[in-house]
Amino acid sequence: MINYLDEAQELFEYTRDLRRDFHMHPEIGLKEIRTANIVARELTGMGLKVKTGVGATGVVALLEGNTTGKVILLRFDMDALPIQEETGAEYASINKGVMHACGHDGHVAIGLTVAKILNKHCNEFKGTVKLVFQPAEEGLGGAERMIADGILVSPQPDAVLALHVWNEKPVGWIGIVPGPVMAAADIFTIKITGKGGHGAVPNLCKDPILAAAQVINLLQGIASRNVPPLKSAVVTVASIRGGEAFNVIPSEVELKGTIRTFEPEIRDLVIKRFHHIVENVSSALECESKIEIRLITPAVINHPDITNRVQQVAGRVLPNDHLDYKSMTMGSEDMAFIMQQIPGCYFFIGSANKDKNLDASHHHPKFDFDESILPTAVGLMMASTMELLEN
Repeated sequence: MINYLDEAQELFEYTRDLRRDFHMHPEIGLKEIRTANIVARELTGMGLKVKTGVGATGVVALLEGNTTGKVILLRFDMDALPIQEETGAEYASINKGVMHACGHDGHVAIGLTVAKILNKHCNEFKGTVKLVFQPAEEGLGGAERMIADGILVSPQPDAVLALHVWNEKPVGWIGIVPGPVMAAADIFTIKITGKGGHGAVPNLCKDPILAAAQVINLLQGIASRNVPPLKSAVVTVASIRGGEAFNVIPSEVELKGTIRTFEPEIRDLVIKRFHHIVENVSSALECESKIEIRLITPAVINHPDITNRVQQVAGRVLPNDHLDYKSMTMGSEDMAFIMQQIPGCYFFIGSANKDKNLDASHHHPKFDFDESILPTAVGLMMASTMELLEN
């Protein structure tokens, strides 16, 4: 059996240097022009069939084996976030107000290294690997755009794989979970309208701030009192805007936040209770309300058989790592749209190292991860791909 982990380790400097270059030059969703050009350059240099401009700035390449067979899609997201970096790293972002605060720079470098190793062994497997480098994962509809541009046809994948470096867990931890693994994400906006006036005479007003305060408190009861105890849901109000002066009651308050669930029936329950609370509390306090709820992405649900095979591969390739088959996260991922149509497995590579101060959470200005995990990610993705192609 070929030791793909050793081959990944031999290419560590290639992977690390790519990752650091992407990190220094981050680009937000749908503007990943430099990133996409480098991806296309590397893939073209390997002799692959490359298509650019897919889903705006995405890149797709086909890597064919020695004969026809299964088609496996590997997806790697490319976009950064509108955050000012505070890591102080020598490879810190040079683009003001933009940084790779989620690890997508690592994902792109991992994907290119996987492509390099696959290309080396293309005469040793049958089938086709479709390499997808996706823009705009961070809530901007990148997966949907690429699906609309045909990544799931010509040829149609039989299975899909994706990964995430994961700073919520330490180096040496691998998460490979069957079934729901990442939550569906909705965003909401609530506008509560009353009657403004002087703060000294609240009796002459219809106070939307009071209504908003009651709404926020009661929304927290949905998860604890309406959702069954063995199920999961999150309702988070993350933004409150209303009023400017210390002595003026405003006429309107706006609340924004997110709802996270795993199962459609729980989502329906949460949204029903959400409307009931907002509308009735606002009415009771003589205010009017307007609610907008928009689904960003459904839940990421791993196919049990494919996930079991990735687990078996991990057990062989990484016998000394902590293999976790149960952990789930309320984080969301638009890979869910792809996995609604094609069965697959989305797995996690623990990347935090507290001793090196590399344990800031995702989307934090000081986010960075331990680059020693790059070969682990490459090796596991490579071995899992070969497993799905061969069996």
